[in-house]
Amino acid sequence: METKNCDFSPMKQQLAVGLQHLISHLQSNLAQLEGEDYCLLNCLEEAKNQLADIEAMAASFYLNCYLSSFTDTYEDLSISMQHLSKQRHGALIVVERSHSLETIIQKGTPMEAVVTPKLLEAIFYPGNPLHDGAVLIRGNVVVSASNVLPLTKRKIGKEKVGTRHRAALGVTEQSDALALVVSEETGRISFALEGKLYPINMTEKITLSDPIKLINND
Repeated sequence: METKNCDFSPMKQQLAVGLQHLISHLQSNLAQLEGEDYCLLNCLEEAKNQLADIEAMAASFYLNCYLSSFTDTYEDLSISMQHLSKQRHGALIVVERSHSLETIIQKGTPMEAVVTPKLLEAIFYPGNPLHDGAVLIRGNVVVSASNVLPLTKRKIGKEKVGTRHRAALGVTEQSDALALVVSEETGRISFALEGKLYPINMTEKITLSDPIKLINND
């Protein structure tokens, strides 16, 4: 996966520090492994927790990279997803990148409005006629709402994957777009890129120095 002009130095520094701490932790425990009474299980549990934190920072770093290359409103998108998640309002947002989506999606209702959290939250408010499809964002503009995306035909693991997630995977299989999804059932957030789904959880307002934490299941 490629990014353009990605330079979030504080986040890079956090990743480097996290990796260094993990390496030091493993090396310290490796030195003690020869002791007869030493139990490695506690070390592995702590290492697993540290790795989860590093994955959280990496998810935040790359998601911001992918979005910031094509829209200045990536922080507004993060805020919107957080609010929609808390209210368990299902949402599907696709951000067009280098490849045009004109021939891939079934066009919905034209909007041509600047991206704002309030607009996105209003579109996906239950009962709004536009909430059932996908919002298309190009640059800093909501081009249209209630768009229909192609669904992936692949079998997605053993877990049941809803229509929004299958649409997010489908459009990213056929283009370089990035799709953001909020599950109506759980409130959980995912983003899809290159036909792969990355679950995340935005527990607080996201800034460039805050991690977006990964979760295990959609």
